[in-house]
Amino acid sequence: MWRRREALTAWLFILPSLIGFLIFTAGPVVAAGAISLLNWNLFSAPTWAGLHNFARLGPDPTFWAALGNTAYFTLVSVPLTILVSLVLALLLNQGLQRIAVFRSLLLLPYATITVAVAFVWIWLYIPHDGLVNAVLGWFGIDGPSWLISDTWAMPALILMSVWKSFGFGMVVFLAGLQAIPQQLYEAGRVDGTSPWNSFRHITLPMLSPALFFVIVTSVIGSFQVFDQALIMTNGGPGTRTTTLVMYIYRTGFENYDQGYAAAQSLVLFAFIVLITTTQFLFQRRLVHYDN
Repeated sequence: MWRRREALTAWLFILPSLIGFLIFTAGPVVAAGAISLLNWNLFSAPTWAGLHNFARLGPDPTFWAALGNTAYFTLVSVPLTILVSLVLALLLNQGLQRIAVFRSLLLLPYATITVAVAFVWIWLYIPHDGLVNAVLGWFGIDGPSWLISDTWAMPALILMSVWKSFGFGMVVFLAGLQAIPQQLYEAGRVDGTSPWNSFRHITLPMLSPALFFVIVTSVIGSFQVFDQALIMTNGGPGTRTTTLVMYIYRTGFENYDQGYAAAQSLVLFAFIVLITTTQFLFQRRLVHYDN
């Protein structure tokens, strides 16, 4: 009887999240699967297309360019964001004076809406009057035309995204650092452990659950990058900063090709599931839990 009540209580707590998952995650995935098998422009009755929309992906150069841009963005922005987050969390964990003020200031970019941040960074990247090129000019460097350059448009987006996102990882890492028992560091000092070895053999293993969580969520978020690229570069120059989600949006709501957009979104979903599953497989080897 007691176990039944406990199970019922657990289900009642889980139920709101379960309903939200079914409505906002599982439901759209099933709907996308059905729409991907149709030719549908939103204004006329859909017709059966079978697997034709998936066959269109192979010879579509824009799709592969968008996929490559998204992978480039993820491979560079995620490690940079984690590195910046970890360094700042380590600094904030040193018991500095007025630490709450620094924490609040560093968290501000993450709490600010992306649209506002994107417009500020557009101003910073203005070739002749922007702050970024002005600072580079102090060192005798002629800054590029960031957002219209084939070479520098994507790095400019990545820099802005790192600045916008590092606050989330910093908070998670800081919570993880403060949960590490100080006795471990004291034992290390007694044994004459250097600061680097203390970081390597105590901090990193104990912080690995937080690190794993930030990596998984950051990779998933990076594969869905959309708003900053749309506002700052509109996918240009050419298709240099066109991300996969942006291409899905244009296919579905600018070209009104819902079936093809649904097929692209399912491919993106499959990539995210594959990468996340791989990360969880490596979790067993790399993540250390207390138990």
